[in-house]
Amino acid sequence: MGETKGKTLNATKFVSDNAIIFLIILLALFTWANSQNFASADNIGNLISNVAPRFIIACGVSGCLITKGTDLSAGRQVGLAACFAAMMQQQADYNARVFEWMPDMPWFVALLITVAVMGCIGAVNGCVIAFLKVPPFIATLGMQTLVYGACQVITGNQPIGGLKESYRILASGNFLSNTLGNLSRFLPYLLLPALLVGIFMWFLYNKTRHGKYMYAIGGNENAAQVAGVNVSASLIRIYILASVMYALAGFLIGSKAGGASTATGQGYELEAIAACTIGGVSVNGGVGRISGILIGVLVFEVLKICLQFLRFDPAYTFIAQGLVIIVAVALDLRKYLAKK
Repeated sequence: MGETKGKTLNATKFVSDNAIIFLIILLALFTWANSQNFASADNIGNLISNVAPRFIIACGVSGCLITKGTDLSAGRQVGLAACFAAMMQQQADYNARVFEWMPDMPWFVALLITVAVMGCIGAVNGCVIAFLKVPPFIATLGMQTLVYGACQVITGNQPIGGLKESYRILASGNFLSNTLGNLSRFLPYLLLPALLVGIFMWFLYNKTRHGKYMYAIGGNENAAQVAGVNVSASLIRIYILASVMYALAGFLIGSKAGGASTATGQGYELEAIAACTIGGVSVNGGVGRISGILIGVLVFEVLKICLQFLRFDPAYTFIAQGLVIIVAVALDLRKYLAKK
């Protein structure tokens, strides 16, 4: 009797802890039953293409959250990275080039430059948080505004287009399109970088000293420092890695969109934080898995697609996203208080 009651309580707790995920699954099933093309290869391929860069961004944010920090500059850094990449990948004969003196360069050189520039921004974030002891919320909020202003100055607040085909094709094709035909829609090019990032981050978080230090800092920073962890160096590495993830995501988003502007990436940091929280990354630090982050990003994207297929006004999408963020954080805090 007692064992059955315990199992019932555990099942109830599991369902309540993952209430958002179950609700989104039910919404997806309802949408599938009422929309003809919801489960089509095109729609699923589009879902994967949307999830891929957002998963990369969420992986970057996750390290900040696990150490009881955050990164409110993530979205604007993604936008700046997309603009940098687009500027370097404009056609040489394009009339409205941002910088006419910019030499023609292959996409991988543009990617390396973008990663280097954004890594420097992450290093600044990390140093301000680690050495000046500025709370991550304030430090990254200030960086968010700074990056946005810098992006406006660099681009002249003008959209960037005229991108080279070699850059645009990176995020617009599918693997094995000649062999699989329509089934290749399930294998967009964007799947590969997201998969590689997921494997790398899983290995980093679970099999390296850096990952152990990160979870230790999130669990108890003072205890980690006493145990010999170089907290400052770890935090700097975490914020540099986060910005490298934003650089890669911005580079891919610019390619997928065929252009970039100062509006690119707006609000992506909130989506990433919400996805991490839905996926089990605790805002109280010390907890988080890469598999959970992927689930969180999928949940958020499926929600948006479902509302589109059900023909809701776009304004209601923002309302639904806001509610999901509030509920996700509330559930996370409830789990944290229950453990205490």
